[in-house]
Amino acid sequence: MNYRWIGAVLVIAGCGGFGFSIAAGYKREESTLRQLIQALNTMEWELSYRLTPLPELCRQAGNEARGALREVFFNLARELDWQTAPDAASCMAAALKRSRDLSRRTRELMMELGRTLGRYDLPRQLKGLEEIREGCRKQLEALSRNREVRLRSYGTLGLCAGAALAILFL
Repeated sequence: MNYRWIGAVLVIAGCGGFGFSIAAGYKREESTLRQLIQALNTMEWELSYRLTPLPELCRQAGNEARGALREVFFNLARELDWQTAPDAASCMAAALKRSRDLSRRTRELMMELGRTLGRYDLPRQLKGLEEIREGCRKQLEALSRNREVRLRSYGTLGLCAGAALAILFL
């Protein structure tokens, strides 16, 4: 009889943990988008005032970021240094392949950044950075809508699903 109760508690904890991990993923995505906006601001400033070369620009953007985004920027700088591909978009694709922690939406924004960098003259690059930053803001706004209620709901749904499974198993 004790094993049943231990199993029920483990099922509830596992399902609740899954719900809370989904909520943590949304928080992580918000944080990544904020970091990307900050990195884009740095890139825009560096391009506007110093005309920094792309590999160095990516390293500086990587210094502004943390986690998976930092890794992507440093991998992009390495790819651009080695010139393994003819353009920045191909280098960005190779850098993104090495990182699995970014969401689909963030990957799309990063690919757009790769297509913008080094391809156009300075005014168009700055305009492209602004468009990508605006895309980040829209994504962030969409994630922020009803944020607290939605994140709390994921945890609650996980716990309730665990309780339902525990009742079925008992």
